[in-house]
Amino acid sequence: MWSFFSRDPSKDFNFEIGELVKGLDEKSVWTLHKGKRKGTGEEVSVFVFDIKSGSETQQEIAKGAVKRLKTLRHPSILTYLDSFESDKVLYLATEYIEPLASHLEKLTIEGAQKELYIAWGIFQITRALSFLNNDGNLRHNNVNIWSVFVNSSGEWKLGGVEYVLNAQDSTNITIKIIPSLEMYDPPEKNDPSKQRSITKCSSDMWGLGCLIWEVFNGPLYQQSSLKVLDKIPKQLGPLYCELVGANPSSRPNPADIITRCRKLGGYFKNDLVDTLLFLEEIQIKDKNEKNRFFSNLTPHLDNFPDNVCKHKILPQLITAFDYGDAGSAVLAPMFKLGRLLDEAEYQKKIVPCVVKLFVSNDRATRSRLLQQLEYFIGHLQSATVNDQIFPQIAHGFMDTNPTIREQTVKSVIHLAPKLNYNNLNVEVLRHFARLQSKDDQGGIRTNTTVCLGKIAQHLHPQIRQKVLISAFIRAMRDPFPPARNAGVLALAATQQYYLLNEVSSRILPALCQLTMDPEKSVRDSVFRTIKGFLGKLEKVSEDPSLRESMEADVNTATPSLSNAAATWAGWAVTAVTAKFYRSQSDTVKSMNPMASKMLTKPASLEQPSSSSISTTTSSVTSMTSLEHEEGSRGNESVSDYDYDHWGDNDNWGDMETGGQMASSSGSGGGGGTSDAASPPSGSGTNKITDGWDNEEWGSLEEEPEAEAEMTSPSEAWSPTEVTPIISETQEHGVSNRRSVNNWGDTEFEPLDEQANTTNHKLEEAKKKREERKLMRQKELEARRATRTTGGPMKLGAKKL
Repeated sequence: MWSFFSRDPSKDFNFEIGELVKGLDEKSVWTLHKGKRKGTGEEVSVFVFDIKSGSETQQEIAKGAVKRLKTLRHPSILTYLDSFESDKVLYLATEYIEPLASHLEKLTIEGAQKELYIAWGIFQITRALSFLNNDGNLRHNNVNIWSVFVNSSGEWKLGGVEYVLNAQDSTNITIKIIPSLEMYDPPEKNDPSKQRSITKCSSDMWGLGCLIWEVFNGPLYQQSSLKVLDKIPKQLGPLYCELVGANPSSRPNPADIITRCRKLGGYFKNDLVDTLLFLEEIQIKDKNEKNRFFSNLTPHLDNFPDNVCKHKILPQLITAFDYGDAGSAVLAPMFKLGRLLDEAEYQKKIVPCVVKLFVSNDRATRSRLLQQLEYFIGHLQSATVNDQIFPQIAHGFMDTNPTIREQTVKSVIHLAPKLNYNNLNVEVLRHFARLQSKDDQGGIRTNTTVCLGKIAQHLHPQIRQKVLISAFIRAMRDPFPPARNAGVLALAATQQYYLLNEVSSRILPALCQLTMDPEKSVRDSVFRTIKGFLGKLEKVSEDPSLRESMEADVNTATPSLSNAAATWAGWAVTAVTAKFYRSQSDTVKSMNPMASKMLTKPASLEQPSSSSISTTTSSVTSMTSLEHEEGSRGNESVSDYDYDHWGDNDNWGDMETGGQMASSSGSGGGGGTSDAASPPSGSGTNKITDGWDNEEWGSLEEEPEAEAEMTSPSEAWSPTEVTPIISETQEHGVSNRRSVNNWGDTEFEPLDEQANTTNHKLEEAKKKREERKLMRQKELEARRATRTTGGPMKLGAKKL
């Protein structure tokens, strides 16, 4: 029983007393300590007064401060939590704070950010004084840098309430028992003639002037320093002079100061003050005001101090979202500020909001979520993504709004690393297949291909090997040029995932179809990609042991893109991973820009360009490498194939028939034109199983029937049919070449043999071709008799 009375009563205090906080030495009757709330560990500050070592007067002041602070509740006044008194010590627990003087010394922000922050702090102290003087009818009597504290949110709080008196008691002159605080006394204290001019706020306004000077210059040591205005902002200059004026009656009321400085151009009129005041009053704002405010908030956050953003603005945003009608507009600033939180805080504060938002059917909310996905996806657990978030996102693939569909596609980039096997390899690819082939928006089809190339590393090896080539070749047949280019770039960027047999049998034939694409950008990408794949095959041909290393990533579950970036396809990796295609309109560029004019002389046969090399040499004979060809093409002809290469010894009999039937697109009537350069689309190509047009090479345009003979050897060459060159001698020509099996007699008229074409039309077309062939054959035989003997003509040589 005696132990109960002899134990330390301070143990009943709900807070643990921590280390001493320096800064209040000889400036207060209190000492400031860090503290924690027992049970929760919440950080607090504890003011400690040692009763045994203090005088009676100091003890009365300390006790009076506790009573006064307990009754004062204002956002800009120090928040009281608890107090405890024993015969040895007096404790006063408040929110966690630090002295303003120490805070300003450690302040790391500079420039405009610091200006905004200090303006907000001075505003808060002015507001607190207005509350005391006008609403509470009290005088503080101790306003200076030592009576102001800063909490974790960066808010300035007015403390030091030891000398607060009733404002009506103007005859009672406050006597401060701390000698170092006497320099803050107003001049009228020692001048009886001016004491009649004292107002309820005059002494506090003098203190506010001293505080403003100290904020910009450091602690005040003598009153004469108040005359130095060098560091006081020009906006505050006139007001500061009024505050430290000798006449008490000329000092303004704090409420008037706020009104003046909140006007346009005033010191308190800035983005930070406006933002924080709006958040304090957000409960009384209507929905339109909230949406307008949140929509404009994000760009300003970079100019606000981090501690203000994290502890003041972000909690207000979360509260506005949870309990208000802020809507989706709050998402952008909330996610931007979420980066300031540590992982535990993020899981506690932001993740529940995210999960709740994804359930929303509002399109605006869904759109903003998808746009901001990259900011919060890294903080979400895989189970949360797969079970709660992805099922909601997947609805966006089938949304009727193109913007939602496109943003959903792009979001897969960020989701892929966290998706499980079924969601990624089954669900996502099922939606991608439909969007890439059936979506009416060219931009969405393009971005689906880009996205598939980006997530290739996350796909299961078996699925990847099965899907990628088919998907990218499909993209290369798209009527939308950026979609075709995306397919080519994606093939190059993912080259490490393909077996060399697939490269030679599927990828290269598909790429060759685009070497005559009407879009220059597509052709450039195609030639670079072909060159790289051929170089890869050539290396393996020279050293078969390299095959294993080149196919190492094909069956690897987690291959790295760094290996691909270091190879020839590095340019494609950069192109694919740089940016998505920006959708603009639904207009699809025509795949047939040459359909309305005759192809009289292919430019690729006029000079040995990279295009001509890749087309002619790959059509006629095998080649080792495009790099080798380009290196020696300067002054040489494209090919040195002579007469013997096209001789009668070769069996061309089957090709003659095939040459008439293999064209994949064009018109069936005489004098019509065909699309010679465009890659075949899914609906415009009819497969013919004669062994030649399976690769869908395209065809040259048909000559007009009225033209009696070809004007140059190059006109008789068709990359579609891979046929020998036919020379047509003009009246004064000196170069000629022998016809091979009368192959040149044909008009190369392509037939579009669709499934619905009747046998009657086919028979008519065949008869017309036979008639024209016979006529041409007779003309050639007549001319052949008068022809002079000449050497073989070089491929690509110009007529004389």
